[in-house]
Amino acid sequence: MIGTSETTEPQGNEVAGVLTTPEEWRDFLQRYSELYVKTHADEDELGDLLDEDQMEALEQGGHVELWLGEVAAEEEALAAAEERLGVRFPPSLRGFFLASDGWRRVDDHVDGVHPCGRVVWMRDSEAGSRAIETYASISGNEEDVQLFRRSIEIARGEDFWLLDPTDVGQDVEWAAYEFAPKYGDTTKRPSFSALLHSGYESMEEDADEKTD
Repeated sequence: MIGTSETTEPQGNEVAGVLTTPEEWRDFLQRYSELYVKTHADEDELGDLLDEDQMEALEQGGHVELWLGEVAAEEEALAAAEERLGVRFPPSLRGFFLASDGWRRVDDHVDGVHPCGRVVWMRDSEAGSRAIETYASISGNEEDVQLFRRSIEIARGEDFWLLDPTDVGQDVEWAAYEFAPKYGDTTKRPSFSALLHSGYESMEEDADEKTD
């Protein structure tokens, strides 16, 4: 059976609050972008994101502005995605798309957040359907396979980010999951917002270690 762990967001943490408006998301995502540059400054992948002048400034210890997101989604595009899937996205996901229609860097195992037009039921994506078929063939995974079949895939790389529209909290947020097929692990979080907060907090820890 796939192992599931559950986490809750810290109280009283500015970064950990659920973000719902485009303005809140833009502020957070700008800080996320800046922290990403800081924690990945010695990695080759920044060469795909920065031009020569920016790379030179970074190498000299200067400050580099970077936006890892995309142009904000129009309300019409967001509504079309919801109609296609037959759901209304939770507040944090709607606010995110209205600030940035997708995201280019998340962590080592998730390539980025899909734009709203590419959000899909996990059961309908090529990688998702393969994962479901594989785990359905293993006895004891029935509950987890049901979760996969009813969840939407919001981000994917080696791992998946999933949202379950049948598990809705008092704040109208959907339960969110990080699913690592390689290890058969799922980590439950209270919202889409919490998924990105988790990545931000991990980068903060990396930044602190580099300055120690």
